[in-house]
This record gives sequence, structure tokens and C-alpha cells, in this order.
Amino acid sequence: MSKTTNSPRIHRLAVLGAGKMGLTLTRAMIGAGVVGPESVIATARHQNRLDLAASELGVATTLDNREAASGADLVLLCVKPQVAASVLEELTEVLTEDQLLVSILASVSTAYIEQRLREKVAVVRAMPNTPCLVGAGMTTLCSGRWAEQPQLDKARRAFEHLGRVMSWDERYFDAVTSVSASGPAFIYMVIEALAEGAVKVGLPRKVATELAAQACLGAAKMVIETQDHPAVLKDAVTTPAGCTIDGILSLEEGGLRVTLIKAIVEATRRAGELVE
Repeated sequence: MSKTTNSPRIHRLAVLGAGKMGLTLTRAMIGAGVVGPESVIATARHQNRLDLAASELGVATTLDNREAASGADLVLLCVKPQVAASVLEELTEVLTEDQLLVSILASVSTAYIEQRLREKVAVVRAMPNTPCLVGAGMTTLCSGRWAEQPQLDKARRAFEHLGRVMSWDERYFDAVTSVSASGPAFIYMVIEALAEGAVKVGLPRKVATELAAQACLGAAKMVIETQDHPAVLKDAVTTPAGCTIDGILSLEEGGLRVTLIKAIVEATRRAGELVE
């Protein structure tokens, strides 16, 4: 997960698909200084999304994907996977070998994209998540047939200030999607449940939520920074005849681990079905 250094900013960024994730990444990149708002142009299918992007972020907008992509050194593809084919058909008229296309689309492979573009465009697939907005994101990258190390490094530079970045084999990207992109939603449910339990035993909701959220943040940081197996860290907290082991017993009876495993398996299956 090494970072590149002394790298230039993006000169012109085209964000195709200013939906929730598109706006999140744009806002995060502008906030991190990766690109200036004056160097960004965003597209959407509906004008109200463009008005939101212009008012909140100060970026240029257009309904025309071809206009946005033309001349951009980095094109960030954030549309829904189901419309990928039609958008790529538009882009094949304007994209050149000098540009880099970074796709965050679940279920859409680099080969799928390359087959629909006329030129040998460098394609990098990225799977980021919403915590990128607060600098705690996780982005996984893989390169397509025509993308070489400089293009992969450029994609890395676009995300490395938004959290952690790793490169991984594309054949595992459906699983990456389920853990990294869908995973935060599962953790939000865990935080909510922990807070509800704390409210049940008398804590104010605001206090309970902060305690639960910080517990999850701290536990995650322990896993990453110590590199210890989660079970080892769990055992360090679980003292004999203490309160933690009673709580763990309740979690095991409720099937927490099996339920989370099934959630990842089902999300992985669905991530591979979004595009025919």
C-alpha cells in the first residue's frame, strides 16, 4: 500500500455521473487538494443533480458526457452499471490513448470497457467506499490491458489522500465490492445496534452513539496497525468470568458471525450480476 510522492495534481477531471458516489469522490478530492474545483466538470442525467454539484462544489457541469470527457486527462466513470454500455458508446467517439479512464462501477470489468472503446485507452478499475469523504476510505485498484504503471500510479494519486489504497487481482473484485463498498453499511448497522443496547441500559442516545462509533473506529485501527488477527485482539479484551465473554455468548447465540458471513456472500453474488 505504498504511496507515490511529489506527484502533480490532476489538470482536468471529468466526473461522469454526479450521483451519490460521484459527488462524494469529487468533494473528497477537492477537499484533499487532489484537484481544484475549477479543473472539474461533472455530468448527470438530470439537471437537478448538476445544479447541486455546481452550488455545493463550484464545478462546471454539463448533460453531455462527450463534452465533459473531451480533453480531460482523467475521466472518472461513476454512472450506474446498468447504463455503462450506452455511456461507453458515447465515449468511444472522444476518448484517446492519451487519456486515463478510471471506472468505479461494480460488476463492470476492464475488459468489458475496453471492448466498447475504439482506441487503446488506459483503463483502471477502482473500488472506493464512502468513508473516502472523511479521509478514511479504502480503494482497491486494478489495471486493464492498456494501462501501464504510470497510469496506475496516476489513479493511485487520485485516491491516496482519501484513505488507504491497494492493488489487487480483478477476478476478486466482486468480493472486494462486498467487503469494502458494502461493508460500511453493515458496520453502521452494528454501530446502531450497539448504541441501541446502550440506550436500553440507560445512556443518552448521543453519548451511546459516540461510544459505539469510537469503539468500532478504535477496533479497526487496532487490526490495521498491530496486524494481529482479530481473534487475538478479541481474546485480549475477554477476561475470565468478565462481562465481555457474556456479551460474546449472546452474539454467538444470535448468530452474528454467520449472519455477517452470509451478508458478504450475498453481496458478492449480487455484485457480479449488475451487468449482463
